[in-house]
Formats: sequence, structure tokens, C-alpha cells
Amino acid sequence: MSSASLRPAGEPDPDSIVTAVLDCSTVAGLSGGVAGEIATYLPGRRVAGLRIDDTTITVHVVGRYGPTMTEISNQVTRAVTPLGAGRRVGVVIEDLQVEERGSTRSAGPPDPYRPLADRPPSTRLH
Repeated sequence: MSSASLRPAGEPDPDSIVTAVLDCSTVAGLSGGVAGEIATYLPGRRVAGLRIDDTTITVHVVGRYGPTMTEISNQVTRAVTPLGAGRRVGVVIEDLQVEERGSTRSAGPPDPYRPLADRPPSTRLH
């Protein structure tokens, strides 16, 4: 049974919203927040990074490094608004993902629990 068949008529479809957000070129992924507290709960599962209430859809994303925060927010808002059943759309940019020599890493602060040898030189704690 799909989430579409379980939701009342006129309610936003969380799966369609997630697909639209992940199709945004400025978005690397969704973020469930620091403790995974940002989510929409559906029967038997949760959709991390998305919160839907009676008036607002809030999307928490990890943006790609390069576009401005405004560009990321505007692209996500344009993608979600037609799916929102008249709700306002809020975008929270939790982090940025930076491309670094063939791999990706977060632009956030260095992880103090990650061994020094595994950290890029510019992020080593001294």
C-alpha cells in the first residue's frame, strides 16, 4: 500500500516532495537534524528531513557547495510549492557538501572523533 492511498484527499504526498527536493541540482540530500528529530511519520516508516503540518512544509537539506543559500532555498521552494496543497514552504539548510578530489565531505566543522590522519590537512585540529 503506498503512502498516497493512506493520506486524505488534498494532503501533500511526502514521497513526491522528497523526490522533487532530491531532483534539485543545488541539493545533496535531506537532513534529519542533529538527533534525527526532523521527520514526517507515516504508517510503518518515517521520512527524515521533512516536516508537514497544517500550514507549512519544512524541508531540511544539505546543500551543494557553490550555489548561494538563496539559490538553494529558492530552488527547493519552487520544487515543493506545487506539491504543498497550499501550504507555505520553509527551507532549512543544515549543512553543505563540498566536492574534494573525487570524494565528498561536509563543509561543517571537523569531527573531533575522526583520527587526525584521516582528516584533510586544512581541517586538522591542533
